[in-house]
Amino acid sequence: MLELGIFHNGAVDLGSNVVDGTRVNAGTLDETSESFQRVLVNQVRQGVLAEELGFNYWFMTEHHMQPEGVEFSPNPILAETAIAAQTSRIRLGQMANILPWHHPIRLAEQGAMLDVISGGRLEFGVGRGYQSRETEVLGGAQGATIQDQERNRSFFEECFQIINKAWREHSFSHTGEFFNLPPSYTKWGNPSTIAYFSQEHVDRDLDSVLDIGTPDMYASGPPVYATGTTLKEISVYPHPIQKPVPPMWMPVTSPRSIEWAAANGVNCYTIPEPNSRLKANVERYYETLERNKWPDRLDREGPWKFGYDADVKRGFSPARYVHILKPGDEKNDLERYKLGMEAAWPYLGAFGFGGVITDIDEPPPPPDRPVTADLCIDKGLAFVGTADQIVEQIMEVKETVGYEDFMFTCWFEMGGYRGEETEEQMHMFADQCMPALADACGGLVVNPDVSPGLSPTNGA
Repeated sequence: MLELGIFHNGAVDLGSNVVDGTRVNAGTLDETSESFQRVLVNQVRQGVLAEELGFNYWFMTEHHMQPEGVEFSPNPILAETAIAAQTSRIRLGQMANILPWHHPIRLAEQGAMLDVISGGRLEFGVGRGYQSRETEVLGGAQGATIQDQERNRSFFEECFQIINKAWREHSFSHTGEFFNLPPSYTKWGNPSTIAYFSQEHVDRDLDSVLDIGTPDMYASGPPVYATGTTLKEISVYPHPIQKPVPPMWMPVTSPRSIEWAAANGVNCYTIPEPNSRLKANVERYYETLERNKWPDRLDREGPWKFGYDADVKRGFSPARYVHILKPGDEKNDLERYKLGMEAAWPYLGAFGFGGVITDIDEPPPPPDRPVTADLCIDKGLAFVGTADQIVEQIMEVKETVGYEDFMFTCWFEMGGYRGEETEEQMHMFADQCMPALADACGGLVVNPDVSPGLSPTNGA
């Protein structure tokens, strides 16, 4: 079976200039701001359109503070809540929520709110982040730093643990390296809390939640604080509709991240990479699943279909740039598309992503190797051509990796293109590519229609 998604990274719809050999956003800061306003509206409209066209998933990134114009998506959960209010089938994911940029309790609340509002359609993405400008600004106050990779990784893993506790347990505490929840000094002599947990039917006894103390003769202020009674556990609401937690995803590039995701029951997702590298990564993920006895949020046992399994919604999904050339204007359309790609890759390549644009048996490229549009096309990261050629390239991914069921994600939007042009690509793909792909893969999964906020679901 086949499932199809759309990935949206949020590039500006402005033109570009070449400055000292680097192609870059040509807009002023004011023009860039206005462009991002249009992009935000486009993201919501295109998420709604994706459902109308029969796509199964809508994925957004999280990125902040980018005058370069490459990536705009400061709050994917908020944008997808707007999409959820206008849809009833498409599943809403993030690639990803960057855990070190958030307090885990706030993020757990926001993710669960989207799951409830959407009727159980959240695909919760987690990531560590890789850009110092974002991490040092947004995560520094909490102790996160991307400039110390091991510290960042520890922070990420602790946040992941806390979010799982918040969603799985009705009352909990956490003691870790970065967070103590609640802090041991949290005075909470609230008579309502004492009375509530004194009831036998609430499934949590008073002594587990509060350490009852005597009045504090040195304290001032209201009675809640003028006491020796301290808080031992907290409750986080709402819980997601999907039990025990929604499906989770993680964008990955390194073997270590792939193995961590597999061992923790998290699905994997890759940015565009050559098929040989994707195949090796999927094999590593599958082997780690088997070694860890197929960890799964729903405690399902036994092996799944290789690569991705549409029945249990578990596995490893690839993404590729996708652009169908306009008939009669193929040459101009191709050159324009290349300009958009080459305005993005100087920015992305500076973080080392050029290293994944190699086949698995190639030596690593020099750090300063420019990533051109032609290189992306030659390596199969960007599928640009006729509808038939794109279908052929997508099926080559499936066959090379050995997918049984197949989940494939299209990256349609590109810098320099208006929202209407991206939507035209979505329509063309749905009309010209989707039927052929569904036939070749044994059918396209149709998401169930969900009445938001009503019917509990496990998302399987």
